Amino acid sequence: MHRIKYFRNIEDIEQLTPQERRQLKAVTEQFAFRVNDYYLSLIDWANPACPIRRLIIPHPDELEGWGRLDPSNEQAYTVLPGLEHKYHSTVLLLVSNVCEGICRYCFRKRVFIEPQKEALRNVPAAVEYIAAHPEITNVLLTGGDPLVLTTRKLERIISELRRIDHVQIIRIGTRMPVFNPYRILDDPSLPEMISRYSLPNKRIYVMTHFCHPRELTDTACKGINILLRAGAIMTNQFPLIRGVNDDSDALAELLRRLSFAGVVPYYLFQCRPALGNHGYTVPIEEGYMIYEAAKAKVSGLAKRLRFVMSHATGKVEILAKTDTQIYFKYHRAADDADSGKVLVCNSNPSACWLDDYDEIAGEYPPTKPYRLYGPE
Repeated sequence: MHRIKYFRNIEDIEQLTPQERRQLKAVTEQFAFRVNDYYLSLIDWANPACPIRRLIIPHPDELEGWGRLDPSNEQAYTVLPGLEHKYHSTVLLLVSNVCEGICRYCFRKRVFIEPQKEALRNVPAAVEYIAAHPEITNVLLTGGDPLVLTTRKLERIISELRRIDHVQIIRIGTRMPVFNPYRILDDPSLPEMISRYSLPNKRIYVMTHFCHPRELTDTACKGINILLRAGAIMTNQFPLIRGVNDDSDALAELLRRLSFAGVVPYYLFQCRPALGNHGYTVPIEEGYMIYEAAKAKVSGLAKRLRFVMSHATGKVEILAKTDTQIYFKYHRAADDADSGKVLVCNSNPSACWLDDYDEIAGEYPPTKPYRLYGPE
């Protein structure tokens, strides 16, 4: 069994200079820091611009007063602590308030600031709510990271959900195969549990979170293979991050290697405007061009992802752009009546979120005046 060492204090990262440790301490006093020795081993310390370093080591830019703690207004869809019901058929359960490593661009920094407030505390109440809503066919387990829980604790939740006839899909949103694949390799009870509950018509999906091709190590791919053999359906969703994957060659390599490993590229997210995220954010229109350039370099199996943003009003797909306009479509809407709606906006090259497009040139299908912004 592989022993993992954890670091929660920036001053314990010996590869940083004393000056860097002092400078970054102010960042970690505001935003949590956590990493392990496996993930640290992926960093090229001789390269200050190493993408793996950028993903996990704090940066002074995080102290810039840009963004908000709840950028997608998840609070508006919270039914009870740790349970969100935004989309008709899908419920989200925050089953953990801990991550194996804390990504610097995290959009749920609030979970680590007030962990007891955000995480699911009453599993029976959550199960009762889901059982009482037959429209719910999908349950997403997230957090934090569900795989931080022991397999026994995770199975208690999954087994209860499997008792509900209308719950067809259980998703596990996790970055564990990236941060610590030994969690999978060294615990045979985990694939055994997945095999028990991933049934022919009631699947378990594991939603991984690889951001850069260097994270797809041989060890990580072994973990992926174990989950695939256990019957899990594997998909990958990740944000576009400045200095990490905002290069079409790197992005294309990631998509290509995911498809080789049997993981479906699912969503490329616009980085959410969470507090401290400005330095990690690529403007939407620049991001769209990178996304299209990367897709042009890979096969059809590797280009199945959609470029989207998780706005307060729904999951908005960035469809296309011209020199003067950009086109958005509600891939999934909080209000089902808005699903499929297309927004035609005037170009704004500096825009980082839907709210930055305040001039709507038109809509399809035609509707009465539409309120672009969600509840605040």
